[in-house]
Amino acid sequence: MRRSINSSREHKKKSNYRCMANKHSVAEFIKDFYPQYWGFESYPAEKCCCIRKVSEEFGIFSNFGTLPLTVEGITFRNSEHLFQMMKFKDAQPLFDIYPAYGRGLKMKAKSWEGKGFRRDDWGKIFIDCLRYVLTVKYEQIPEFREALEQSKGKFIVEDQTGRVKIPDAYGVILDAEQNIYKGPNLLGRLLMELRDRQGQLDYQLPDDAFDFIQILKK
Repeated sequence: MRRSINSSREHKKKSNYRCMANKHSVAEFIKDFYPQYWGFESYPAEKCCCIRKVSEEFGIFSNFGTLPLTVEGITFRNSEHLFQMMKFKDAQPLFDIYPAYGRGLKMKAKSWEGKGFRRDDWGKIFIDCLRYVLTVKYEQIPEFREALEQSKGKFIVEDQTGRVKIPDAYGVILDAEQNIYKGPNLLGRLLMELRDRQGQLDYQLPDDAFDFIQILKK
């Protein structure tokens, strides 16, 4: 399941300075370390499966759905829970964040990020971490696999229309005049790759990527 990363990978040789400069936005990380996902995409609205609320039709594609995942004996409430935990290597934030639920999970994680506890290399690895998390979800959740299969022929988008913040990484917004969704749509793009490659997403992670699991086991 694990795959090692060579820290000298050419597109990830850049300084950690930018990784530490902006604690929450990942847009610059995408531009620097994952340029293939940089920029906006457009999708005809009538051909889209829209991720909005967990309770809605395509809510199973959300990382916040209550679909537990187990990694090396540790259970995570959903894919977002696992993803957020991968940001940290220290016991203090890990044990504080692990019991958190829902949006409180992200708030706690952001708080610890603001205190300087996030992995220094997070900007370089976060999409690989998300690929890993989605792969685990695909392997362990039959309903998720079935929903992806049923979405074939359509685009998957994370609809953030109406939010104050314009999506700079994960979502899209509706251009009602043209009936087109526009945005970076990172989650949607990864989900479509996962679907179209039958659950096979390549990811490369550092050797200490799963140290947080051993800490949680103590």
